[in-house]
Amino acid sequence: MAAHMDDESLVMLEASLRKTMLSTSGAELDAALAELGWADMLSDAPEVSIPLVFRLLGETGSHASILNDIVVIQTVGRELGQIPELPYAGNGWVVWDYSNDENSTLGGLPLRRVDEGDPVRLVDARRAVAWWLIGASRAMLALARRHALDRVQFGRPIAGFQAVRHRLAEALVAIEGAEATLELPGEDNPDLTALLAKAAAGKAALTTAKHCQQVLGGIGFTAEHELQHHVKRVLVLDGLLGSSRELTRRAGAGLRARGSTPRLAHL
Repeated sequence: MAAHMDDESLVMLEASLRKTMLSTSGAELDAALAELGWADMLSDAPEVSIPLVFRLLGETGSHASILNDIVVIQTVGRELGQIPELPYAGNGWVVWDYSNDENSTLGGLPLRRVDEGDPVRLVDARRAVAWWLIGASRAMLALARRHALDRVQFGRPIAGFQAVRHRLAEALVAIEGAEATLELPGEDNPDLTALLAKAAAGKAALTTAKHCQQVLGGIGFTAEHELQHHVKRVLVLDGLLGSSRELTRRAGAGLRARGSTPRLAHL
């Protein structure tokens, strides 16, 4: 579906998806995405649909269980509609459980911890969560940037202060670097490339959350401010499918065992 779209059609699709995600979330968003052809998009053009849909989930702050679909189509013996166990930081496992939505303690996501899970293929799933983190990071940066332009101290916007500009710049560099990692081809080493992309996106999101919190100051700590929603979300998403710290260590251990560093990009 998306593979055959021109640029104008993709822009229209993005606008439609954004509008839908801004007005609904959870099980209702799952249903809305199904109507918009999510299954066909995932089947026909995952290289387009996964970055687009999951980035928008991050930017809008909504959520859906479509990560399950990506996991099951890459796992032998799994079919669409099944609910797979997903690895979580600290050797834990979680599943999407909408019945537990109101009592969720994981960043507003309906995730329920389970004792154990079966091995699943995580290449595209890690890329999906990484794009989700990128979208949330850009949302936080936009909030901090707008605050810096609007907040006036000593007769001028705080965006003109060097310390503020440095924090926003460091966040932007982290986001752009993580997105560049996500755009690596990865044909030769898909598992390693996806692992590093997820780690980079998680690190970028945590860096962005820290700097944006500092730029926003006291108002950024309040539960009423939109930033806190994104901060809590990225803390959970960083842990989902392996935290940035765990994945970095895993990648390093694998490279030491291998005794060499594979070429991930041909420059």
